[in-house]
Amino acid sequence: MMEKKNYEDIYQNIFPFWNELSADDKEYICLNSTARTYLKGTTIHDSSECSGVFLVKSGCLRLYMMSDDGKDITLYRMHEGDLCILSASCVLRTITFDVFIDAEETSKCYLISGPAFASLAEKNTNIKIYTLETALSRFSDVMWVMQQILFMSIDKRLAIFLLDESARIGSDTILLTHEQIARYMGSAREVVSRMLKYFSSENIVEVSRKGVKILDKKRLHQLAL
Repeated sequence: MMEKKNYEDIYQNIFPFWNELSADDKEYICLNSTARTYLKGTTIHDSSECSGVFLVKSGCLRLYMMSDDGKDITLYRMHEGDLCILSASCVLRTITFDVFIDAEETSKCYLISGPAFASLAEKNTNIKIYTLETALSRFSDVMWVMQQILFMSIDKRLAIFLLDESARIGSDTILLTHEQIARYMGSAREVVSRMLKYFSSENIVEVSRKGVKILDKKRLHQLAL
């Protein structure tokens, strides 16, 4: 079990309001924090609960929405250092849509109890402002996803995804399957495979069992415009 000081060191670097909290409030957050490991493929949050505030130490979490017929749309992914507020519906009571979170990789996270965080946010304006600003930032990501799905062609969306993923991992080789890429883009695997085949025929990418290797970034940038 992690000690209180370990959490304090972590939260001091994450939360801009931390040094303004009283000693009692800091202790309250630390006592209501847990370190957890989620195995790859595990659903760690669904719409039926207020899981709390997730801070990713390592790994990758995927936040998505699910339709009544079982189709899902990836809203965004969270990696090392990312914070998720949308998993705490008791903190943001204006959230009226259901979100789910899966561990895309075996992931280590810190989890602050939703009710505990919400009770402090109710009495501390700085926490409430930080929560709203963080949520707004994520809603901006969500709107970008919706804009791509509704208004952009699949070749442009795929080019943007490959460029963004390459920049994120610092490599031109993207070790994702067609199914994973389709899920992250909110598209069908067959559509993504067809477009990757076209990109490959144009020598823009090289497709293999290991993933996708970008060969011509200039062409991808042109497609992404």
